[in-house]
Amino acid sequence: MAHIRKNEEEKTGYQESRPLTPAIDLQCDFVMVYGTDETMPERIRQFADAGYPVHLMTGISWGDYQDYLDGAWDGKSHWDEAQRERDGQTVLHGPRVPYLVPTDAFADYLTERLKIAVDLGVLAVHMEEPEFWDRSGYSPAFQRAYEARYGEPFAPQHESIDAHWRCARLKAELYAQTLARISAALKAYAREKYDRDLRFYVPTHSLLNYTQWKILSPEASLIGIPTVDGYIAQVWTGTSRVANVYEGLYRERTFETAYLEYGVMQELSRGTGRRMWFLNDPIEDNPAYTWENYRYNYLKTAVASLLHPQVWHYEICPWPRRVFEGRYPRIQPKIGEKDETSFAAADAKPIPDSYRTLLSGMFQLFGDMEQPDWQFEGVREPVGLFLSDSCLYQRTFPDNVPTAGPEEALYSLIVKNSEIASPEEIAEKAARSRAYMENLDQDAAGMNTLIESSAFPHFYGLALPLLKYGLPIRPVQLDNVRRFPDYLKEFRFAILSYEFMKPLFTDIHDALAAWVHRGGCLICVGDGGDPFHAVRSWWRDQGYDSPMQHLFELLGLPRQPEDGAFPVGSGRVIVWNRSPAALCLRKAEADQWRTLVKNALREWGVDWAYSNHITLRRGPYVICQVMEESAQEAPKVFEGRFVDLLSDGYPVISRKTVLPGDGALLYDLDKLVKDRFAVIATAARIVSAEMGDSSLCLRVHAADQLLVYIRLRLPFVPAACRSEDADISWQYDPASQTALISYRSAGREIALCLE
Repeated sequence: MAHIRKNEEEKTGYQESRPLTPAIDLQCDFVMVYGTDETMPERIRQFADAGYPVHLMTGISWGDYQDYLDGAWDGKSHWDEAQRERDGQTVLHGPRVPYLVPTDAFADYLTERLKIAVDLGVLAVHMEEPEFWDRSGYSPAFQRAYEARYGEPFAPQHESIDAHWRCARLKAELYAQTLARISAALKAYAREKYDRDLRFYVPTHSLLNYTQWKILSPEASLIGIPTVDGYIAQVWTGTSRVANVYEGLYRERTFETAYLEYGVMQELSRGTGRRMWFLNDPIEDNPAYTWENYRYNYLKTAVASLLHPQVWHYEICPWPRRVFEGRYPRIQPKIGEKDETSFAAADAKPIPDSYRTLLSGMFQLFGDMEQPDWQFEGVREPVGLFLSDSCLYQRTFPDNVPTAGPEEALYSLIVKNSEIASPEEIAEKAARSRAYMENLDQDAAGMNTLIESSAFPHFYGLALPLLKYGLPIRPVQLDNVRRFPDYLKEFRFAILSYEFMKPLFTDIHDALAAWVHRGGCLICVGDGGDPFHAVRSWWRDQGYDSPMQHLFELLGLPRQPEDGAFPVGSGRVIVWNRSPAALCLRKAEADQWRTLVKNALREWGVDWAYSNHITLRRGPYVICQVMEESAQEAPKVFEGRFVDLLSDGYPVISRKTVLPGDGALLYDLDKLVKDRFAVIATAARIVSAEMGDSSLCLRVHAADQLLVYIRLRLPFVPAACRSEDADISWQYDPASQTALISYRSAGREIALCLE
């Protein structure tokens, strides 16, 4: 039973830069002590003494590295390595904390600092967020790197398509090289000095989010670094509330975005044997929201993460101190500041009791997600949607490509789930958004502004019309088809467009063509209008106007086929000469796209019945999200014997109605083996359980000042529940054979017995 497990399994963990306190003693499996300042040794000791396996996390692109910047480390100033924008402004993460151009000197500096953590016995090092901003790329250090990489004078990225592509690709390459250098050096140090294996992980935002936020970072290329052992998928409310356009409406869609973000992140570990933790954040970096808004969005991301059954490790919370000891909403001195530099608003409150209990229950539940028996309702066959690291390389058009100017006019159209507005105000904004989008595909400059905005319409134009109608679309890494011979073996259907990315190697097409010949159905969407088709590249060298022309020819089709379906070997290619971004502008285009995919599935024996929910049965758990803006507005109803895991007290229910916009997390009691003990739900860590003929004694541990609920399935009818360590309340439900125990925690381990 995974609720009772050893910390060494490391299924759940968190990161924290402050000392351990009873309020953040969350009883996860391990802790990532954050930062390498002078308090690091003491913080490592505290968490280790509390029984946590300890890792070390720090930033690779920014951090408290003033001794390096100012020259105290090696006698040389390194401020010329700070990332700079076109106007010379330094890109800052905080006061005197710039984002850096990674260099060999910086890698060696970080290696020396991290050796201290290795000396202190940490089991793993996490270097988070290798980030190079798209708008930067003008510092002296980057210009030197450009000339060394390409063997030609530096070309500013704003001058041409080719210059932008080459600058962007180099930015990601530099961080991949730096991660490889640091990880190899630290692993060698641990092996040579201590004869032990040190693990090395990269916490990183999703490829989808970095594409939306215009940040260059190695993603799939991390797979090519042999000294990287895995990743943390940094997906949370802050990334997933980034708005997108669907059927003309520009709005936040936290669940759908999170579902797609987690989906592409699992591709970094699928089939590699590497570890992937999915992150969830109960609040976010922006401290200005209410607890109600944080909870609303947290549940969207949590449900989305659980709908990916091939991952069962989680970072349960970054910075628990700010969650369990903070007061919100907070006022920011300026946009982009974090809670450390903000102050409490007049109506700021500490975390509500019910939210604290819900989170603690989720933290324990995440440890029980290794469930090999799982199945989606509806369409069970995955449909892939290709993404590539090259999405990152073409996020901003250079000066010679016409746009409609700054993106602020677009952002004024966003409908936010955080807005306090009347239905009339929201409806008015929605109407303005749809009117703006109605004829945008006839305005080339305006369309380019939308394309390079954070709405990322090319991708969401393909993804949202399918996901919103219940098709569990799967983002897949295009770059991986050449790495792993069987990468696409579980797919018969895949969607490809080169209007927002490009294949970096010709053998990607060899792998795709072989997959189609074996029976795959490849749906190709694009009008060939992307200016980045003209970038200096292998396909241009071979005489093709775009990489899709090369793929079509390899498949035995004309270079520019008409719309239609074409047999290729045992498979099929479907061509639609339409810009993917146009599919998000109006409902008519979304309907047309859905019909095309539905017919393609039907011809291959797959019946996609439109629905408004994604539902997964994962072991005894039922995980569901009912979506708005879908095929219908009907609720999803579950009938049976369940425990509602998102409600106070974990009630036993026989019917659950899930409305559009809501999610559900249920425990199916009919999945239990008759007359066997089971932990159904708990907000405290179950440390041990001793079962007698008609008794059960538990040792449990919870963080301080928590209203703990524990629901247990018992093979006997208890007459009493007692504890000498806490004031216990309890009740027994004979229909479900479950007992509910509750108490107020004091941040320590207690014993309780049912008999």
